[in-house]
Amino acid sequence: MSKYQDSLGGKRVVITGGASGIGLATALRFADEKAIVTIIDNNKESLERILSEYPNITHGIVADVSNFESVQDAFIKIDDLAGGIDILVANAGISVRSSFLDITPEQWNKVIGVNLNGIFYAAQEAAKRMIKQENGVILMTASTNGLVGHPNYADYNASKAGVNLLARTMALELAPSIRVNTVCPGYVLTPMQIAEYTPEALEQVNEKIPLKRHAQPEEVAALFAFLASSESKYITGQHIPIDGGELA
Repeated sequence: MSKYQDSLGGKRVVITGGASGIGLATALRFADEKAIVTIIDNNKESLERILSEYPNITHGIVADVSNFESVQDAFIKIDDLAGGIDILVANAGISVRSSFLDITPEQWNKVIGVNLNGIFYAAQEAAKRMIKQENGVILMTASTNGLVGHPNYADYNASKAGVNLLARTMALELAPSIRVNTVCPGYVLTPMQIAEYTPEALEQVNEKIPLKRHAQPEEVAALFAFLASSESKYITGQHIPIDGGELA
């Protein structure tokens, strides 16, 4: 039994982008901690497959996090299905590799719409409910790209930097009843990462990381579990890298 289970068991957890990558690994980790897990994803087919394969994930809702009304509707469903929310992991995100000069307004708006607006919408809906119960934890997936510059990801970098400052501002306004933190992964071996990089490029990246490898999604999930648990009850307003030493 995990040492976190005493504080996470029975908690109502909502994870956006929960049907793949870091989101799925995090959903499975919280399910292992005996939490009541609801995943939100815009891919209906993937969501239904995950719910079928992993019955310990309690609920699934199809929603587009970049659309405010869609997020509102999802949280109304969460009220009915789970009776509320104790922990939000706002994780849904997209990445498009292109040079700054080639980014179109459409691409910019799409990346910002999912990565920043989507996190804001979900966090605000969660916070409205947590304020009433005077308790809650909001966690967000940012990135080391939100802490230092990386070429060919100007829109992604800007969105993740925005997530970090959004979280810090929320932490100040929502304290002391709600804790807010971001997790800032470096390179993680997710389907999104594999789609963007050739095997040769992945190996080149590994050589630049002190630990010489990408993170596994489950390692990021473990950090989310810690930050959601009572073990971290004095941590708020922080952005926490998990990057194999890359920033060092």
